[in-house]
Amino acid sequence: MLEIDSVSKKFNKLPAVQGLSLAIRQGEIFGLIGPNGSGKTTTIKMCVGIIRPSSGSVRIAGYDVVEYPTSAKKRLGYVPDDPVAYERLTGREFLEFVGELYGTERNLRESRIDVLLDSYGVRELADGLFMGFSRGMKQKITLCAALLHEPEMLFIDEPMVGLDPQSVRVTEKLLGDYARRGGAILLSTHTLSVAETMCHRFGLLQQGKLVAEGTLAAIRKKADLPEGTLEECYLRIVGAEV
Repeated sequence: MLEIDSVSKKFNKLPAVQGLSLAIRQGEIFGLIGPNGSGKTTTIKMCVGIIRPSSGSVRIAGYDVVEYPTSAKKRLGYVPDDPVAYERLTGREFLEFVGELYGTERNLRESRIDVLLDSYGVRELADGLFMGFSRGMKQKITLCAALLHEPEMLFIDEPMVGLDPQSVRVTEKLLGDYARRGGAILLSTHTLSVAETMCHRFGLLQQGKLVAEGTLAAIRKKADLPEGTLEECYLRIVGAEV
């Protein structure tokens, strides 16, 4: 579903991502973890076509994001690290707008919007203006927007920021159900307990390079911590044990 092939990105000759290669299959949730500045957000922005790689390629469902941007982007949903929308639209209006952009038939679009909003219990609140929403409410609307057109691939940068514990549970279920239906997810987060619960495999970036990849068992082996949590293994590998 996602193929990242030898991708690098430089900003003013400074490397942000270096020779990254990854593949994510249908039904898989892949956790991209690493310290601040390790290249996680840059990687996701290259995958969704916001910035171009300096070298290498990204393909979504076989479509190169640079060569066939429309075909690739039709197949993805994206939740950025800072949820943004047109500030003077209501939450529902924004979801209607996103659904229409992706060509979702009106009745189906409205039905999906109600189901997603009901999942978070915010159907009535969604009629308020986006500019007046809390950080958590903005996050919920952005997550609903990413799932609305039932994409083949989701890219999520910090999914749980601003969410209360109940909403975290709802989000975990929505994303888990999505993956079980065959969707693929690339998820970047610093909330490693959530990543450990949700993800099938992990990739650990450090200074733009992939320094560990695989299941939790593989990450434990790399860290030489046979019973370690993902957080403990992460701290061992990046040399930040306390």
